Amino acid sequence: MAGLEFNTNFDPHYGQLVQVAPGIRRITANNPGPFTFKGTNTFVIGDGSVAVIDPGPDDPGHIQALLDGLSGETVRHILVTHTHRDHSPGARLLARLTGAPVYAEGPHRASRPLNTGEVNPLDASADDAFQPDIALRHGDWVEGDSYCLEAVFTPGHCANHMAFALPDRDILFCGDHVMAWSTSIVAPPDGSMADYMTSLDLLIERQDALIIPAHGAEISTPAPHLAGLRAHRLEREAAVLDAVQKGHADIPSMVEHIYKGLPDHLKGAAGLSVLAHLEDLEGRKRVIADPGPASVSAHYSVYPE
Repeated sequence: MAGLEFNTNFDPHYGQLVQVAPGIRRITANNPGPFTFKGTNTFVIGDGSVAVIDPGPDDPGHIQALLDGLSGETVRHILVTHTHRDHSPGARLLARLTGAPVYAEGPHRASRPLNTGEVNPLDASADDAFQPDIALRHGDWVEGDSYCLEAVFTPGHCANHMAFALPDRDILFCGDHVMAWSTSIVAPPDGSMADYMTSLDLLIERQDALIIPAHGAEISTPAPHLAGLRAHRLEREAAVLDAVQKGHADIPSMVEHIYKGLPDHLKGAAGLSVLAHLEDLEGRKRVIADPGPASVSAHYSVYPE
């Protein structure tokens, strides 16, 4: 994978607040799975009067463990990176129990409208009921007694994905945009590969010293990791384009060609990743989808020179 190395060493310490860095604590929800790794990380920023990033799934036990760990402290701000059900539903419960306002980019939405006859395969993962109390735009600030968090708009994994930075410390809470244990899912129509790559370039330009994902361990050397992720995506794009050039006209055929030996239960997710690249390639006039636009059922050919 273009020299990319993943770190799967992570002890979730379920139910416990763990210090990640001075003024930053983590408590991991007990919701492990193939897309959540060991669980969703909820972060506490500050001391005494605090901000909470990504309260996690609809799990009263997780929220209660968080509040037990914060005994004697006040939750002043609740921030949500995006509206997948492993991140945002807990915000409603935490807000009810603390009275703190919820900040996020906005309600859930797909990166593009559904095509005719298309079904969103990730529809069940969307928290469609989510509504922030305060909508954030790129560059907005959320300020507490001991922290100033900057909103960094990073669509791609999800259309409303927002990272949060502590600029004075060169620290970024990146949600699901970047992870140490795996690549992030970019699956249309919720996700957009073009948006993802633009956001990845933004993070590369930022040059943060520490990136803290919503799943798994921190990334203490962001520059080579981000460069490796970018190279990996470009490598996968080249593989998709090569498959089309060799006459693999539909997504199942491309998956068989690109992901040799992939277990059957993973082929659906691989197909969505291929579709994300095909949408991007079609938008840049590298491939043609028939009938267009790019879809799971379309047939593909190389765009004429």
